[in-house]
Amino acid sequence: RSPRPAGITMSRGSSAGYDRHITIFSPQGKLYQVEYAFKAVRNANITSIGVRGKDCVIVVTQKKVADKLIVPSSVTHMFKITPTIGCVSTGLIADAKNQIQRARQEAVEFKYKNGYEIPVAYLAKRVADVCQVYTQHAYMRPLGVVPIICGIDFEGKSRVPQLYKVDPAGFYLGYKAVAAGHKEQEANNLLEKKIKANSSMSYDQAMEAAILTLQTVLGSDVKPTDIEVGVMTVDEPKFRILSEEEVDKRLSIISDRD
Repeated sequence: RSPRPAGITMSRGSSAGYDRHITIFSPQGKLYQVEYAFKAVRNANITSIGVRGKDCVIVVTQKKVADKLIVPSSVTHMFKITPTIGCVSTGLIADAKNQIQRARQEAVEFKYKNGYEIPVAYLAKRVADVCQVYTQHAYMRPLGVVPIICGIDFEGKSRVPQLYKVDPAGFYLGYKAVAAGHKEQEANNLLEKKIKANSSMSYDQAMEAAILTLQTVLGSDVKPTDIEVGVMTVDEPKFRILSEEEVDKRLSIISDRD
């Protein structure tokens, strides 16, 4: 056996070279590149919240305009996939746009082949499947983005609000309420308490829960220009992003109640 070149050691305790390839497990059974993708999402310093009410879905995220020269309306983390399915993407925005493009493609192909709108759960599965494939090939990298997908499913005559989160490893689940990004754990703890107290919220209650959770984890009151709010209701199942005036009105109602 030829001796290992001086200076190159493989210590089993650390990531020691195992983080150089996405397709190689470390002795601890970890794929470090996938873990770094989760880190990239947290490092984007954006927190997003999704809350599913009994007849609605509300998604809220931070809006950060990095430069005074940027047109604020061109900065967004909220996207419409189909008229009845929306998404808030937390993480690297360029990766998010690529992922949204693929999701739209999947949704359109599904409707063309089957003659009806893609169910939210199936779209979340397709997005997750693509993310999972990105962890298997050496010539790919995971996307540094966590999409929260929301929509209204039409099941016979009933309309059912849906909320799903997909992660860079390709794992997806449905949620009553969920957070993603920088202060994810603190937000999830707060949402857990709110859902425990009231698991079938009305539109106003879900809106208040989402905005208050974001305000609490950020540790300060937010201005209408600091957040984006996306809404869908059973009566109006189209994904809509609220205008600044509407957000301002909501924030006033919440601060008056406090």
